[in-house]
Amino acid sequence: MDFEKHQSLHTIIMLRDVIRKWWQMELSFADRHGVVHEWQRGDIAPPPNPFCRISLFSKEGLRRCSQSVRVLHEKFRGNKKVRRSLFHDCHLNFSIVGAPLYVDNEYAGCLFVEGFARQMLNARDVEVLRSRLLQFAPPFSDLDRADERVPVLDGSELAKLSDLLEFAAQEIATHESELARREEQAPPPSPEALERYRFEKIIGRSGPMMEIFRLMEKVANSDSTVLINGESGTGKELVARAIHHNGPRKDQPFVVQNCSAFNDNLLESALFGHTRGAFTGALRDKKGLFEVADGGTFFLDEVGDMSPALQVKLLRVLQEGTFLPVGGTHHKEVNVRVVAATHKDLGELVKRGEFREDLFYRINVIRLQLPPLRERRDDLPVLIDHFLRKHHREGQRTRGLSTEALAILGAYAWPGNIRELENEIERLLVLGGDLEMLPAELLSSRIRDAVVPGGGPFIPPRAHGRLHEAVEALEREMIHQGLLRTRNNKSRLARELGISRSNLILKIARYGLDRGLPEDDEAEAEA
Repeated sequence: MDFEKHQSLHTIIMLRDVIRKWWQMELSFADRHGVVHEWQRGDIAPPPNPFCRISLFSKEGLRRCSQSVRVLHEKFRGNKKVRRSLFHDCHLNFSIVGAPLYVDNEYAGCLFVEGFARQMLNARDVEVLRSRLLQFAPPFSDLDRADERVPVLDGSELAKLSDLLEFAAQEIATHESELARREEQAPPPSPEALERYRFEKIIGRSGPMMEIFRLMEKVANSDSTVLINGESGTGKELVARAIHHNGPRKDQPFVVQNCSAFNDNLLESALFGHTRGAFTGALRDKKGLFEVADGGTFFLDEVGDMSPALQVKLLRVLQEGTFLPVGGTHHKEVNVRVVAATHKDLGELVKRGEFREDLFYRINVIRLQLPPLRERRDDLPVLIDHFLRKHHREGQRTRGLSTEALAILGAYAWPGNIRELENEIERLLVLGGDLEMLPAELLSSRIRDAVVPGGGPFIPPRAHGRLHEAVEALEREMIHQGLLRTRNNKSRLARELGISRSNLILKIARYGLDRGLPEDDEAEAEA
């Protein structure tokens, strides 16, 4: 089973958020062999439990943690009648709770949460833990008061967590069964499009993308006009297609027109059609794209480049559902949902008199602001992995990118956004497909020069000193920059960082970041 696709299911995303918010722990998957693939490839989210963190980031400790998960896995695999959550004590004597995952009555793996205690640790417990860690990891000096950072779940909290895991397992099983049922049925009019543009196929797990997904869910089933704002390469058309293919018009046409591709005359003819003899070369009547899209969705890309004359005609279609073909004498009536997109600030164009105010308010009914890649860097690893798999060709050995290459990609500003990233990964596979790990030397010169002027190895900030000091410095900088970016809106920043608001406030006070900030924008957020 491909657990990667389930990471982007909205139920799983929300479950991760709940587990992080309530218990500060991570949801993980083990496959039908008991293997935790995220751990195997080094994609480990540092747990708040300091003892687990030391173990997971040690080679021998990771082996023992994986073995502990496999013991729980064997309990599920050995008894198919067990469909509820079970507990197991790991090699450090912390608890693991997991729920089995069955698809078509076949065991497919389990979901689990690990690294918590069932009662407060005492001094003796801490000493035993220290002695166990010394068996495979060097002495650590940052374990003072470590027992206070260990999550503790009592009986009622464990029951809640168990119920959530069982619910998530059922949701994945239902999703898999639904996919299988659809495959057995006669194919819909556009099966490839319906599969490709499901929300789950839009890659992203960061806070900003979760907001986009929530809005898309709300607007997909309506007929309201949608305005999608975003820089070039952020996936505006992909979002528009997903809204269409998840809405009531999914069996009807989805038509696309870039408003900056033609001059006024050609664009008017393309949008509204023309009659025979309307102009030189018009040898027969021709339908316009609005007529072609009748009953479906019309995606108008770069609507901010439309001339004032055509803006008037577009406004008429949106308000009355009618238009006049070029050279025609009779209005035609259509029922079309319009999704518009632009990289420009239409509000600013209205102020300058370059865009009609009435049209702006007509298309700005629901607005989706797609974040640029530089504002959703948490999505970089999963995007890179997705494009590596998408562009992998038979015979290529590549499994991933080197640590330095990943660091450089993470530091780059990505002016071309997702499109630029995909092109870069495809280029890397062409140049280094015979290598197991793609080195930084193969990156495009524009990326290396932007991150490392003058060449040389890339050294991330604070790549020296004690590890916990470097982690704290990075955490402080991320929170500081986030407070400036959100104008001190702590609720919004907490969602972006994936932590609770109260936890964020404690960190702000700890790092002394509550001085010199912009005027508190919280009231506006709560309104």
